[in-house]
Formats: sequence, C-alpha cells, structure tokens
Amino acid sequence: MEKALEKLAEQILSFDEASLTHLREKYRLRIEKFDGTKDWEKAVIIYCMINAVSMKNTLFNENVLRRKKGERGEIIEETSESETSQVGGERDGDRQDGNSIGGGRCRGDPH
Repeated sequence: MEKALEKLAEQILSFDEASLTHLREKYRLRIEKFDGTKDWEKAVIIYCMINAVSMKNTLFNENVLRRKKGERGEIIEETSESETSQVGGERDGDRQDGNSIGGGRCRGDPH
C-alpha cells in the first residue's frame, strides 16, 4: 500500500499547476452537493489531494523564506498564511519546477 501511495504522490506532483487550480473549484462545488455516492466520495478525495499540494507549497515557501532570512542573519519571524499562499504559491522565484499551487485551504474547510 505504501508503494502505491508513493507512486500516487509522484503522479500528483507532476500535474500542471493551472489544471489543479481549475479543478479545485470544480471539486469544491461537487462536494458541497452531498449525495453519498461513490462519485461524491471520490470528489472529496480528489479535492483533498489538490489541497495537499497547496499545503505542501505553503510549507515549502515558509521554510525557504526562513532559510533565506537565517542566511542573512535577520531575525526569523513566523509568516502568515496570506504571505505565502499567493496564487501560484511561490514568491520571488523560489521554485523552478512549475508544480506549485497556492491559496487553497487544507484544514478541512471546503469553502
């Protein structure tokens, strides 16, 4: 099971940012219309996977920012989510792979 999850994670990380951003809203709207079907359950899982990528990008950006501040000898302050969750999820070219999406919620709130 673990190997299957790792493979799934690799596939999700390779998806296009714009496509994931577009799909987030589609699946958010779908899960709001509860019907208890397998399709609804799959929509919830897909929505959560998309948001997992967003959360990963937020954590990545926060840690890159902390490192940059630490290298310059500045006082390292906690960053707010709004500072790191811009559309695109990246700041100042921190990422080069193009697999980022930001601004999503990943704390159980589908709105």
